[in-house]
Amino acid sequence: MVKQVDSTLNQIRSIADYQFGRGIGEKLFPEDVEVAYSPTTKRIRYVNLGGKRLATLRPTDSLFSLSIFAAERLVEEKAPLRCFVVVRDEVKKFIAEGSDVFAAHVVRVDDVRSKDEVLVIDENNHVLAVGRALLCGAEMQFFKVGVAVKVRHGCDNNG
Repeated sequence: MVKQVDSTLNQIRSIADYQFGRGIGEKLFPEDVEVAYSPTTKRIRYVNLGGKRLATLRPTDSLFSLSIFAAERLVEEKAPLRCFVVVRDEVKKFIAEGSDVFAAHVVRVDDVRSKDEVLVIDENNHVLAVGRALLCGAEMQFFKVGVAVKVRHGCDNNG
């Protein structure tokens, strides 16, 4: 079931603003997005644009999981996000294929908290993957061992 309502658009934009920073909702979700609802619960489930998945609203915490398509849109918009993790160029091939990000490979990170949805980019600002932070930003830069980001989709593995 797909339908578009102004209050629904405001709701998904508000969630994105809360999760990623003020103004992100409008950049991520333009007027012509399609919202798909769960047939059983009638709650928002997916947000698509032009037939491509932008985000999934997680039922467990009512926050978004982003697709590679959404991450690329946000990087193109030069959106002032607080969810970037920049990794060394020498590991970008592995991250793009879906490997997790290790703390030793993190070059720079924004104000990320553990369990935040993050965009993994290389040093040239290209999207490599999307996933969930396992460490906060300070820990990612301080630690030299351990997984920093659990990658959900790499750009080379159908994200």
